[in-house]
Amino acid sequence: MTLRLILLSTVVLTLAACDQPDRAPAPAPEVAPPTQAPAGIQAETIERAMPAAPEAAPAQPTNGTPTPPQADPGLIRLQILLDRSTFSPGIVDGLAGENTRQAIVAYRKANDLGENDAPDAELLQHLAAADTGPVTRVHTLTAEDVAGPFSAPSSNLEQMVDNGTLFTTVKEKLAERFHMTEGLLDALNPGVALQAGQRILVPAISDTPIGEVARIVIDKTERSARAFDASGKLLAFYPATIGSTERPAPTGTLRVVGIAPEPNYTYDPDRVSYDRGDKTIVVPAGPNNPVGSVWIGLNRQSYGIHGTPDPSKIAKTASNGCIRMTNWDAEQLAASVKAGVEVEFI
Repeated sequence: MTLRLILLSTVVLTLAACDQPDRAPAPAPEVAPPTQAPAGIQAETIERAMPAAPEAAPAQPTNGTPTPPQADPGLIRLQILLDRSTFSPGIVDGLAGENTRQAIVAYRKANDLGENDAPDAELLQHLAAADTGPVTRVHTLTAEDVAGPFSAPSSNLEQMVDNGTLFTTVKEKLAERFHMTEGLLDALNPGVALQAGQRILVPAISDTPIGEVARIVIDKTERSARAFDASGKLLAFYPATIGSTERPAPTGTLRVVGIAPEPNYTYDPDRVSYDRGDKTIVVPAGPNNPVGSVWIGLNRQSYGIHGTPDPSKIAKTASNGCIRMTNWDAEQLAASVKAGVEVEFI
């Protein structure tokens, strides 16, 4: 994916409000390739499944330990189709949730399917007619897929400087590449060794550009970002984490001033609005950097739209003022904006 690099090629960000890119290498020798997709939630089940209505939370077992929710094949299919339609559900997990519900609402409204949030047959048929490709595929892992280097998990900025901000495991790397949770990767491929030559079942995602964006609308109540073209057509919908009560996002209308792929992150205690110590810290670039894999700068100092090291928390937790999205959603948006694009906060 090519990003318009408007800022300097080596970018260091000093953020007062925020806290938080595929070649085809030569195939590795195959390791006992299966003749079918891996066991678990089978591709055929996902391809045929209709989306299920959200169900009530399962009863708690007598020992008090919550029962982990199980991925639903219909919701996996629905989320992948929404992701490919540019009405993002955030991370694909096969579970009912607010991000998927809001993506459904946005898609239905944009396609004259009513304004409800029902994940019904009509919705799925419309999505499938617009995109007839299979929603899953079998991917043969390459040496590059499973190669490091990797970074040790970090819990604070100084540890990030020491440890780096790369992916921490092969599983995390693959889950992010295919827009899903590590739990869903496990569910699709139970007991599978993530090594070169192994075949795994993954979402068939798409990196199709969304078109030239002329205006972005950030809805602070809905916790979403919408991208429109010059005619007012809705090009994309994304769930987003947008500020907090203590450190709200901006108000009014701002503009994009530049794009920085793979940005560094600088904590400057003389300029920040929250306390992380009294030393200036420069955190290196990486997908687990506090601002993720890309930064879309706005014309208010230290505010921007950016990625995240934890895609499962998008629109579920607060931020320190900026607009945070999954790395892949932020990258898709960044590829379609340029300096001067209007960003309206409502």
